[in-house]
Amino acid sequence: MDDRLNGVSATMAALAARDDARALVARATAWRHAFLAAPGTRWALFVDSPAEFAAALFGAWHAGKHVLLPGDARPDTLAALREQVDGMAGDLPQGLQPSATESPLQWPRLDARETWITLFTSGSTGAPEAAPKRLAQLEAEVHALEQAFGPTMPRESRLLTTVSHQHIYGLLFTILWPLAVGRPMPVARMAFHEELVAACAEDRTPVVLVSSPAHLKRMPEALDWAATRGVVRAVFSSGGPLPPEGASDVLRHIGVSPIEVFGSSETGGIAWRQRAAGDDHWTPLPGVAWRLQEGFLAVRSAHLADDDWQVCADRVLPTGDGGFALAGRADRIVKIEEKRVSLSAIEQQLLASPLVREARALLIETAIGTRVGAAIVLQEAGQSMLDGKGRHALIAALRRALADGVDRLALPRRWAFPQALPCNAQGKTTEAMLRELLRHSIPVARWVEADDTSATAELDIAEDLAIFDGHFPGAPIVPGVAQVDWVMALAPQRLAVPPRQRFARLDVLKFQAVMRPGAAVRMALDWQPASCTLAFRLTSDAGSHASGKIVFHPAVS
Repeated sequence: MDDRLNGVSATMAALAARDDARALVARATAWRHAFLAAPGTRWALFVDSPAEFAAALFGAWHAGKHVLLPGDARPDTLAALREQVDGMAGDLPQGLQPSATESPLQWPRLDARETWITLFTSGSTGAPEAAPKRLAQLEAEVHALEQAFGPTMPRESRLLTTVSHQHIYGLLFTILWPLAVGRPMPVARMAFHEELVAACAEDRTPVVLVSSPAHLKRMPEALDWAATRGVVRAVFSSGGPLPPEGASDVLRHIGVSPIEVFGSSETGGIAWRQRAAGDDHWTPLPGVAWRLQEGFLAVRSAHLADDDWQVCADRVLPTGDGGFALAGRADRIVKIEEKRVSLSAIEQQLLASPLVREARALLIETAIGTRVGAAIVLQEAGQSMLDGKGRHALIAALRRALADGVDRLALPRRWAFPQALPCNAQGKTTEAMLRELLRHSIPVARWVEADDTSATAELDIAEDLAIFDGHFPGAPIVPGVAQVDWVMALAPQRLAVPPRQRFARLDVLKFQAVMRPGAAVRMALDWQPASCTLAFRLTSDAGSHASGKIVFHPAVS
């Protein structure tokens, strides 16, 4: 074990003795004064800067606060959190800020059994759940990480990251572990692959990269990765499964095989693997015991709240060398009108189609009750079908792929076809993100003609558009106001029309034939820049649906 390991409890005492840590200690002092003056014990903390976050976290802990870390600062996340805390701090609305007082304080060792933090699960399989932890649990994890990986880490290195420290993986790998052994924290979180390449080109100091599958499996082929080779000495990946081709891409582009770490917010770290060494199986981290319990993985370690065995939702197979291989997760069983439906089975059947690269199924609320929605990343064949035959034909093909094994009631009612699944700073695709994706309210436009002043598109009025949820059960139609909204939303894709904020009025507006789901609608647009007027007409085989002119205020010079 590295002789520099002071432990998380003694981090501030160790930093206070270092001349190069004066700025961080001063910020932690200011935060500690602020928290000492703040009422209550439970405080939410969200700070984007790693160094400022560390100062605030240790300032709060040394002020006796129980810190809660929201995974993001979305309004719905904070609304759910407010009932659980006495206040909020950092980069949050009306958040507590560090005190102007920086009078020196003593930094005793924290009581690891009485110092608390609450993290939250990612929300990838439901609403985020609280995972309270004593500092002793996190300290045990840091010791395990240093024992497993510390001896191979470059003694002088830079830490770069694409993940957030608001979740357990980022908290451990980019804040607590570096501070406990005297390594520098990352300066900021990177969002783009180009930032990694630029950082390696500008400074040849050895790099340790802390990343996630969401980032590593999308490495651009066109990017020149030469600057990273020989500079990046280690790559960590956690937060979800890294596909084999993703691990191969990291090795091919950067020159090192990623170290994958398996665990969860509830269990902490469990095991690791590095596939280039021929290890497809998982090796338990130091101090982690595991066993099979009715086919599922059960673990026991100091990372848990007690000495009991905790059963995970992962099926595993022993590999005969003390490790295990993952064999899938427990079925996600839900009920729709009292019928049991396996979301996992729906995903597996979709993935068996040559049209589908990635698939996520989840429950959504519609006007006719709870139903299944599906978010699909397409293979090249699927994208070709979408481009050539349209959304309706693609959905029909996917429904046929499900027909033999899925009850008709469980067939997805809404579909989304993003280029990539959305993910948060942890690299996780949450159910909240998928629901937003599935609440698409504007039809896909296939543009067939366009020049500077006119454009024509074919609109696929899919039956799963959110507009049909309330208009009307049993007899869905597109409201007239929605038709005008679609014109205003789609026109800027091809014409230089003004933004909505300059809308003035509607002229000669006419609604004729009712527009229903499944219709193939032709949208013709005529932009008249001299009068700031957009004329439109929506037609189909049923006749003319709507026509009129949208008049905008002229630009203010």
